[in-house]
Amino acid sequence: MTALTLKPAAGSGLRADAIVVGVAKGAEGPVVAPGAEAVDAAFDGKLAGLLETLGASGAEGELTKLPAPAGFRTPLVVAVGLGAEDVKEAGFGAEALRRAAGVAARALTGVRKASFALPVAGAEAVGAIGEGALLGAYAFRAYKDDTDAKAPVAEIAVHGAKARDKAHKAAAERAVVLAEELNRARDLVNTPSNDLYPESFAAIAQAAGKEHGLKVTVLDEKALAKGGFGGILGVGAGSARPPRLVKIEYKGAKAQQSLAFVGKGITYDSGGISLKPAGHNETMKCDMGGAAAVFAAVVTAARLKLPVHVTGWLALAENMPSGSATRPGDVLRMYSGKTVEVLNTDAEGRLVLADAIARAGEENPDAIVDVATLTGAMMVALGSRTFGVMSNDDAFRATIHELSGQAGEPSWPMPLPAHLRKGMESSTADIANMGERMGGGLVAGLFLEEFVAEDIAWAHLDIAGPAFNEGAPFGYTPKGGTGSAVRTLVRLAETAAEGELV
Repeated sequence: MTALTLKPAAGSGLRADAIVVGVAKGAEGPVVAPGAEAVDAAFDGKLAGLLETLGASGAEGELTKLPAPAGFRTPLVVAVGLGAEDVKEAGFGAEALRRAAGVAARALTGVRKASFALPVAGAEAVGAIGEGALLGAYAFRAYKDDTDAKAPVAEIAVHGAKARDKAHKAAAERAVVLAEELNRARDLVNTPSNDLYPESFAAIAQAAGKEHGLKVTVLDEKALAKGGFGGILGVGAGSARPPRLVKIEYKGAKAQQSLAFVGKGITYDSGGISLKPAGHNETMKCDMGGAAAVFAAVVTAARLKLPVHVTGWLALAENMPSGSATRPGDVLRMYSGKTVEVLNTDAEGRLVLADAIARAGEENPDAIVDVATLTGAMMVALGSRTFGVMSNDDAFRATIHELSGQAGEPSWPMPLPAHLRKGMESSTADIANMGERMGGGLVAGLFLEEFVAEDIAWAHLDIAGPAFNEGAPFGYTPKGGTGSAVRTLVRLAETAAEGELV
């Protein structure tokens, strides 16, 4: 993991392999952002003009490399676009700083030490720069023989911060913990299914529990059968690798509120008997992204010692076709006692989540939030960078939407139209796992709502779009697993710790 330190404002005597400066988009061309005064002075105040000559405009995500002038001890200057200043923010918002730092960190592979002289207006900016840089420096190389490949930047110094300032120090420490756990979630999503399956995922959770003092309970297939977890067992019935339900619990000192996070953990999704068509299987190792996010969020809350009670439920199964697999038309008796007619075995995520949500509700938390790469319909609606938020409580949904924005994770509030429930009526069982095709993401949310205990605020985050980036890297987001929803869940936990959530 890349190291993060705090340093005073950058000067001409700074020793590093590269220095990162911000460039804003001004009305008449690029403008050197605060924090880079010493670098601009080394260019005799002509850095903005030189960057414009090189084609830079200050647009967000733009990156320009140029050699430092004579006498400046850091040989490489990396200018990264911040976009236009935000009038409301009186400068640059946290997300603009995160993305700029991420773009720069991705470009600094092979560099040992980099200094980031971006605008620091306070502790929030320190945290955003640190977070973006550490997330941008991520690389997953566990399966590649690339000894000659350039390693991520080894050390990042945030300049303009105050190492002895409690708020600045806390922001940097939070950024390190959050980045380490989010990157662990990325690793889990990127790990192929022959190595990450229900039992091995459960073992990882147990190891983290030992390391961080968390209580971890694992229900194997025998315990699941004894407990009546028909949804999880039904989805995992076709695999040689049996399912697991993992409970990972953190109870902070003086906790006043309790949260239950529930994660879909389909370690591989073939679709089961309702087999996915060719071209749709190759990335299905990512179908446990919700469970990875929940796991990372609970560990983060523990490492930050938040005064809140957080329980993570990882509903782990492998959805495979075989002679023992659940068939379309089969009826499963769920943990809640409801029966479900399985019309499509590829609508399996809602089945494992339903069991875990019902179980989580028995502990009467103040709120339940489930996270899942649940429906392609949500990707059709919102694209690949935004997740949908559904809830049985409009105020709770609005809170999650607001907090996800603060965290830098785009979301959008989605409805739960009552008329779509009729499409899931079954003549055989209490409910079917499929309904109308149009609005399929909302139908899935309505299905899950059936298993939420009364009087508990609940929200469903469908992260099918942003959980796995099949395109080119951008900002601090790599190709592959992204760790989507980790930061939103952490912000929820922090807000609950402050007594302001529900």
